[in-house]
Amino acid sequence: MINRISAIAIAAVSFASVALTATPSQAAKCGGDFQGFIAQMSQEAAAAGVSQGVISQAFAGVTQDPAVLSFDRRQRGTFNKSFEQYVSTRVGQGRISMGLQMMQRHASLLSRIEQRFGVPPEIVVAIWGLESDFGKGDIGKMPVIRTLSTMAHDCRRTELFQGELIAALKILQRGDLPQRDLVGAYAGELGQTQFLPSSYIKYGVDFDGNGHVDLRHSVPDVLASTANLLKTAGFKGGQPYGEGTANFEAMREWNRATIYRKTIGYFADRLAAGR
Repeated sequence: MINRISAIAIAAVSFASVALTATPSQAAKCGGDFQGFIAQMSQEAAAAGVSQGVISQAFAGVTQDPAVLSFDRRQRGTFNKSFEQYVSTRVGQGRISMGLQMMQRHASLLSRIEQRFGVPPEIVVAIWGLESDFGKGDIGKMPVIRTLSTMAHDCRRTELFQGELIAALKILQRGDLPQRDLVGAYAGELGQTQFLPSSYIKYGVDFDGNGHVDLRHSVPDVLASTANLLKTAGFKGGQPYGEGTANFEAMREWNRATIYRKTIGYFADRLAAGR
């Protein structure tokens, strides 16, 4: 979500990046021999119902990625700007214009999403634009299994990332994405609105009806899943979403940083005014 890995690293944490992680019932021992750790994780995954075939394929040749740990360790607080400074870097006229185009192009889809989940199109499209420039920006190219294995082996947040690793294996097991498409950012975030695997499993919606939840390629799945997370967090349709409202608080489950939620609202207001 926010600056990829920083969603995990700092207090301003995005809900879709960390919430409701499927922590293994008995965590593997972090640190030490990496391959020994992977062997323990293989056992945990099997106990969680992942097939041996999926486990063997996913972990074949997996190694630690020192770049992941290096990036994680150099994270600092992201929101050290005023709202005016921050929003000026995220919501320019070009992005607003593209957002309006996306709202027009996907008007029927967004209407169906609003009817089902109660989240207005401008909020969904604002988040989509901020997270990945409407799917046209960088959504990550790092192998998620390797990234999460590296983070889980590190002892600082091992239980969180062990759970995310097993959730990633479950995405493979369900057939939502092939392993070649299970690529993401520095904390394993996936897709056009940057869900970590546990949130992918919990909130992902097959809105195009093809039997799979594809948050990398399917715009219907991406936008519906984003709305589903907000609905589950308590977002109510037809209600205001500005600072101090119940919906603003519900959006805290997307991102805990007030400045980021204000940016979502600002962007949404610009889109609503231009419709």
